[in-house]
Amino acid sequence: MVAFDRNPQDFKYLRLLSRQFPTEQSAFTEIINLSAILNLPKGTEHFMSDVHGEYEAFMHILNNCSGVVREHVDEIFGDTLSFDEKGELCTLIYYPREKIELVRSQREDSPTWYKTMLDQLIMVARSLSSRYTRSKVRKAIPRDYAYIIDELLHTHPDENNYRVRYHERIVESILETASADDFIESLASLIKRLAVDHLHLVGDIFDRGGGAAKIMDRLLTYHSLDIQWGNHDLLWMGAAAGEPACIATVLRNNLRYDNYEILENDYGISLRELVAFADATYTAGESITPLIKAINVLLFKLEGQIIQRHPEFDMTNRLLLDKIEHDTGTVTLADGSVWSLTTNDFPTVDPADPYTLTPQEQHIIDKLVSEFVTADHLHRHIDFLYSHGSMYKVANGNLLFHGCVPLNEDGTFSSMNCLGTWHAGRDYLDFCDHIARRAWRVGDRDALDWMWYLWIGFNSPASGRLVRTFERAYIADKSTWVEPMDPYFTLTKSPSVCDDIMREFGVAPMACSPTGHIINGHTPVKTTKGEQPIRAEGKLLVIDGGFCRAYHPKTGIAGYTLISSSRGCRLKSHRAFTTVAEALTRNVDIESETNRFDQADRRRMVSDTDTGAKIRSQIQDLRQLLDAYRNGAIEERA
Repeated sequence: MVAFDRNPQDFKYLRLLSRQFPTEQSAFTEIINLSAILNLPKGTEHFMSDVHGEYEAFMHILNNCSGVVREHVDEIFGDTLSFDEKGELCTLIYYPREKIELVRSQREDSPTWYKTMLDQLIMVARSLSSRYTRSKVRKAIPRDYAYIIDELLHTHPDENNYRVRYHERIVESILETASADDFIESLASLIKRLAVDHLHLVGDIFDRGGGAAKIMDRLLTYHSLDIQWGNHDLLWMGAAAGEPACIATVLRNNLRYDNYEILENDYGISLRELVAFADATYTAGESITPLIKAINVLLFKLEGQIIQRHPEFDMTNRLLLDKIEHDTGTVTLADGSVWSLTTNDFPTVDPADPYTLTPQEQHIIDKLVSEFVTADHLHRHIDFLYSHGSMYKVANGNLLFHGCVPLNEDGTFSSMNCLGTWHAGRDYLDFCDHIARRAWRVGDRDALDWMWYLWIGFNSPASGRLVRTFERAYIADKSTWVEPMDPYFTLTKSPSVCDDIMREFGVAPMACSPTGHIINGHTPVKTTKGEQPIRAEGKLLVIDGGFCRAYHPKTGIAGYTLISSSRGCRLKSHRAFTTVAEALTRNVDIESETNRFDQADRRRMVSDTDTGAKIRSQIQDLRQLLDAYRNGAIEERA
């Protein structure tokens, strides 16, 4: 009791803890429970990046758990099921409602089919549930059938097979009450939930593909995930916060990829006035459409205003509207070279004041800002990005961020002037995280300008390259399109540089893993040119495999999933997805190749993870509470 007098805060905490565990028995029961959890295998983590709006492919990989479901089906049933039978079962797990409708339309939905499928689904769910506590499995079971599924998962033969007959009678009752469809859907959901314990999305959900809004809708209901913001995510976050240059860039990106539907149908943002203005102002019939011409000029004017407000961004090389020679149709770049433009149609650019919007342009931007900041569906998605996302994350011996940690050529951390204070390394990424949240909460001019910089700045950890937007838009010669990259992208081929970065972020390898990992997306791995995703002796993992269809010819694949389980790490490279219809009618799955590495010398348990560290801390607190009960410092309550 005297010890607590010397530590009043500890005593106050223990009194609060006693409300949750009011007796010795409740405290030591929880200690026993937590100690047992430490000795379970660690949950399986999946890492994906650069989904870029490819909804069907992403959803199929979520549904097949990156091929893990098929692996479990193969392991459980071995040679007792044929290849086609396993495919039928897997497709039912991936798309239960659609598969049942197809079976019914083909008049194959007999009681025998239903019983067979139910029995097989229960076997898969039972196998997957064995790695978790019964309490965690109960929480994962869909509520409507929680009691029944819990009983079926824990049915084992007894001396007289009473439990087996009990199990069989439950299945018969499900069929008799015509609830098999819902029950199958619930079992399929549970299987997918148990196959992947946690999902890490390492940035760039938005842009290019048209399904980002649908992906976000699905993520809102996903059981456990975190997001490391990519530059495309930060762009949309800035747009939703009302930053005009971010809004213009969002429009330009989606117009270039013909993704009108995400703007108008998903988020209710009208382009009518912009289209009418473009058609009335710009010349048609050239290689660049009037609409793209209009949005280009709006963007370059708005960017120019930000660059002039922030000389510390060091982006004057992007100020090119004032470098146009309208009489000759040429532009002078920062290096002094002069290039012909693919169009000389710039009717709203005043050579004497090129970065000021015309009154009509200002009206259009004001209206678009109003629509972005009041789009309810978009704001639900951006709120989710903020609540579940960050610039970086340290988890289980891994350092996750989308792009880079800016470096100098000598490998030291590059410093950035952040509103008058210089930051580098982890401190700089912390500032970027803070300023992004300030843009959403406060929306002041400096924070909003920084959202644009985080999208495109050379020293932005989400970008890390010198983006040539103007050159790509208006100059045909591709030699002007080359985009220098931050030294990070070459220096991290060295294991020692990776070690320095992980040390900066306090990354410590797991107890049974020989090394920590840096996990990035952002730069597509061009396997067709011999690039490899596993670099620096396994310390750097670049998992942008090109979900976006436009990158398939460059990457040679259609996405990666990094899987970290109790047995080690493996990287699955996915082939292109066909269609859901193909999956349903022919049981076609995404083909994946597996590269195993960092294999554990023993199984990695919960005790080896960040969760294990938290549990050990909880056990220590509970032991102190037990001591307080036993020495009379705190009284038990009935």
